[in-house]
Amino acid sequence: MIEYYKPDELEDTAAESLRKQLGQQAQMEGELVELRQQLDRLPEDAPPLQRAALQLEIGRALQILERGDEAWPIAHTAFGILMAEQAWEAAADACNILYEADQPDSLIALGHGIWLGVTFPIDPEISVNLLSHVIDDTPDDSDGAAVAAATACFLADIRADEGVEKERLSFFAQQLLGRVARRHSEVDSQAQFELWIERLELNDPDKFLVRLRNVVDVLVQDQWWFDRDVLQAQIPGN
Repeated sequence: MIEYYKPDELEDTAAESLRKQLGQQAQMEGELVELRQQLDRLPEDAPPLQRAALQLEIGRALQILERGDEAWPIAHTAFGILMAEQAWEAAADACNILYEADQPDSLIALGHGIWLGVTFPIDPEISVNLLSHVIDDTPDDSDGAAVAAATACFLADIRADEGVEKERLSFFAQQLLGRVARRHSEVDSQAQFELWIERLELNDPDKFLVRLRNVVDVLVQDQWWFDRDVLQAQIPGN
């Protein structure tokens, strides 16, 4: 049922929303000041991962405050440290911040994050989040979006721990896939969905993961910040 609101009630709602937003911004600004103070207090011989963790959170705060030009250099510095320390999960998280910072090389950072998030057995929520950005940044008819969504479903299934968290992440990934199917081929029924999955070979990880490499290559454009062959050699079992 549509309800009638007086103009002054709408103004009160807008004012309350603005107050809440300003309050959250002020809180984030305060956290940013404290994080910077903690970083400044670190001794020169502090563990690299401790320094990178603070830099990462500073970058995240700056990105949330929509100060992407400030977030980029500190998050990129953290990324370099994390890679050197083989902290793959945090490095992928850094790539997400770099992407969200909306800078000239943000898509390159996204490609790096996806490569790390698929190659190494990190928290699947980070990987799925990175893959969701491909869907947001590609045209409706892009097969790349379908490949990203299928990969998200695959990672949620094989890497998430059993229980509520797996159900939540799998549901989110399936929603992504359904969204891509609707915009890609106007799929609006289970039968159409199954045919679409089969036609694009999204039910075969051996095929769609190979195609994901092409998506990553398009994002990175040969501007790799690390040697992938060297890193793959460090994966347990290789």
